[in-house]
Amino acid sequence: MKLQNIKIVMVGTTHPGNIGAAARAMNNMGISHLSLVAPQCPVGETAYARASGANGVLDNRETCDDLPRAIENCSLVVAASARRRSLPWPELSPAELALKLDSMDDSNHVALVFGREHSGLTNEEIQLCNQMVCIPANPEFSSLNLASAIQILCYEIYARLGTAVPPGKVPDAHDLPAPSAEVEGYIRHLQTTLECCGYLDPEQPGMIMQRLRRLYLRSQLTRNEINILRGMLTAIEKQQN
Repeated sequence: MKLQNIKIVMVGTTHPGNIGAAARAMNNMGISHLSLVAPQCPVGETAYARASGANGVLDNRETCDDLPRAIENCSLVVAASARRRSLPWPELSPAELALKLDSMDDSNHVALVFGREHSGLTNEEIQLCNQMVCIPANPEFSSLNLASAIQILCYEIYARLGTAVPPGKVPDAHDLPAPSAEVEGYIRHLQTTLECCGYLDPEQPGMIMQRLRRLYLRSQLTRNEINILRGMLTAIEKQQN
């Protein structure tokens, strides 16, 4: 996988200095695609000062209103989180993350998602991600500075991917992992179908959809698989009618 296919997504960042420091960390490690989701601060003089010359990362940043928009073209979305969740999510170490990216070809796009300085990512945002990455740290003082966390992951990735490798066989586009927007479309379709056939009570859905979401995101469905599953749902809907 090319470093150019990796984007750093920062959600709800409140301090411009953290955005600038993140841009510097990214530029150090050859990653240039920065996406800001609903930033709570301007990207101005303070951010550029902390970027220490990594102006290109800031100049070419994208800004999105919400996380689904930022990750819609990504076939792998990984959330950085130090917090254990009530519903466990598939988890990688930084080294395992780098190894996973190394196994993916250049047609894939990947997002590494970082949350707010004081509260991280919400459970709803985590549920949009395929996996989580946790940076090992002192359990008595495990809260990392946002830019430091980005630096650590970018370093692990650069150490693994920074040297060019010969291109391999280009796979069929439909056998590649489906982008996030297509997976989300399938999950919405699935929920509608389960409600229509009476399996899922829309008033009291419980944890069923969250568990199914975890299953499908962990599986990293291909576009072919999405098409098959949606075709099955459509056939079920026709039978219901």
